[in-house]
Amino acid sequence: MLKIGIVLGSVRQGRNGEAVAKWTYDFATKRNDDVEYEIVDLVDYKLPFLGAAIPEDKQAEAETTIKAWSDKIASFDGYIFIAPEYNHAVGGAFKNALDFLNPELNNKAAGFVGYGSLGGTRAHENLRLILGELQVADVRTAVTFSLMTDFENMSEFKPADYHADNANQMLDQVIAWSGALKTVR
Repeated sequence: MLKIGIVLGSVRQGRNGEAVAKWTYDFATKRNDDVEYEIVDLVDYKLPFLGAAIPEDKQAEAETTIKAWSDKIASFDGYIFIAPEYNHAVGGAFKNALDFLNPELNNKAAGFVGYGSLGGTRAHENLRLILGELQVADVRTAVTFSLMTDFENMSEFKPADYHADNANQMLDQVIAWSGALKTVR
């Protein structure tokens, strides 16, 4: 059985990502694939800034958090990254979290579910560059939720029905690539 992590890459207060991650999880689990899905919320990992000085009394806690993040991400065969777009790119906390990883992600597959003024597409493009360096095969089809049309008052998530087609295609691709790449690892 494949294990796919649905990684929520925002830590902002009042973020829309929780509703998007829940929608993605509910949609994926209703498909009856032979896949185990799990939401991984970046807010649950208080990662330090990579390379920043850590006070001595906080070092053990930071090391424990970094190891927990690494172990959790390593436990999956593939990923669906819930990526909001901030300033035409992936958010800083998410980029920082990815910077703590490398072998945990190698030879795995990823799909994208985004949200923002243009559905998070520029964050997806930014992630494609980052994940290429981390040896992650990202799939072509993405799910893109617009803050203008899929959220009432840009805060209450009400996705249009047509997103189901892209979600199905993206999940099919992530599952296929995750299974194929499992043979490489």
